[in-house]
Amino acid sequence: MYFIGIDIGTTSVKLIAADEQGNVAKSVSKEYAIHFPQPLWSEQNPEDWWQQTLIGLKELLEGLNKNEVKAISFSGQMHGLVVLDENDKVIRPAILWNDQRTEKQCKYLNEVIGQTVIAEWTGNLALTGFTAPKVLWLKENEPENFAKIHKIMLPKDYVAYKMTGVFATDMSDASGTLYLDVEKRTWSKPMLELLGIAEGQLPKLYESYEAIGPIKVEVTKELGLNEQVSVVIGGGDQAVAAVGGGVIRTEACSLSLGTSGVVFAATDHFFVDEKNSLHSFCHANGKFHLMGVTLAAAASLKWWVEEVNKSEDFDGLLSEAKEAVIDDHVFYLPYIMGERTPHNDPSCRGTFIGMNMTHQRKHLTRAVLEGVAFSLRDTFEIIKSMGINTPVVSINGGGAKSKLWCEIIANVLNVKVVKLNTNEGPAYGAAILAAVGYGQFTSVEAACDSFIKVTDSIEPDQAHVEQYNQKYEKFRAIYPATKELFKILTAK
Repeated sequence: MYFIGIDIGTTSVKLIAADEQGNVAKSVSKEYAIHFPQPLWSEQNPEDWWQQTLIGLKELLEGLNKNEVKAISFSGQMHGLVVLDENDKVIRPAILWNDQRTEKQCKYLNEVIGQTVIAEWTGNLALTGFTAPKVLWLKENEPENFAKIHKIMLPKDYVAYKMTGVFATDMSDASGTLYLDVEKRTWSKPMLELLGIAEGQLPKLYESYEAIGPIKVEVTKELGLNEQVSVVIGGGDQAVAAVGGGVIRTEACSLSLGTSGVVFAATDHFFVDEKNSLHSFCHANGKFHLMGVTLAAAASLKWWVEEVNKSEDFDGLLSEAKEAVIDDHVFYLPYIMGERTPHNDPSCRGTFIGMNMTHQRKHLTRAVLEGVAFSLRDTFEIIKSMGINTPVVSINGGGAKSKLWCEIIANVLNVKVVKLNTNEGPAYGAAILAAVGYGQFTSVEAACDSFIKVTDSIEPDQAHVEQYNQKYEKFRAIYPATKELFKILTAK
């Protein structure tokens, strides 16, 4: 048997086929473009997701027994606004999670309506990445497009809709819209009224492991699949990545080093931190989780290597950085796309600070790795302050391939970092959800226990832990000192 996981990522769709023991039989990745029509805007064509998914599926299925494919499920980049008209045509390009155009709308929601009120309705405050502020932006800036809206969905749900014809979403992905009442796991009526949208324009809510129906006949014919293949809705990429990392029991914690960086802690019950600095979302196992995000994790390293150094030699620059000692004078703030946790500030910017004539490229490369780790520690400290303590963190995402980065994170967080038998991330989590939705397992927990094994671990070096504790305190002082300057620099 094969269970297929499809991750609709920011830069590519990744597809894997896992067998009934959880072994990855094959994986495929297909890229698509991101468009930046204005500074701080980020958009994609939803049809690109679908077309590249079809191409990827055809390639994935080559050499596999197609009759053994039992179920397909999804993971997807969160928060993206996809709007369709009455003929199911995409009205405008999707506005993505890392788009920062909605600062005005967020201020309206948090300051005029009130952060406390918004949190009561949804469990979270308004952030520029979330979907609700995008809906308001569309209403205010493109009223002709807003008037055409017949369906509103999220990125992975568009692909699921094209595949099945079923208008569906799941609790974990819906949590990031800011119009789901997360605690009650239902659409927030007062929030929908404020946005000027109707519940009929929104998809039906499912748990991430629930099947929504079979594949459309014309799609099965194009792919050569059995018409009985079940489609399981899946979830938001971070919740599904956590499933792929076995982070499904209370106080289990994972760290994702993808385009963005995420600290994710599973909980059995819904609760929020005092300042709403963290996201309080539904988990893909039917429970809840807390999550903090730094917007540019691996994106920072990619920018540094490819854009600044005009290189593709990631290994070479990382090898250089390994030779650099821990230097408490040079720092990097990873805010090249603004920042979410804990600052919620789209105006802040990436910054190198503290260099002198002795510093070389290796020191700056290491500072990039450390800056991302410090930003993730900001989230980790909030989670710890809420009484959630974990001495072990599982790590995933493209950045996790760097042993040096994993060592830095172990020392900055003072935790044992573990790697698992797969680094497929959200795509693997989606395959697990497909297996659960098909009925191969009775629960997400049972599937994770069967599929996921620890393969490597990195213990913190206490001498480096102490050095990083001191450097982190200096890092924490930089943003407050530069906050007003960032506002001046970004003022129109």
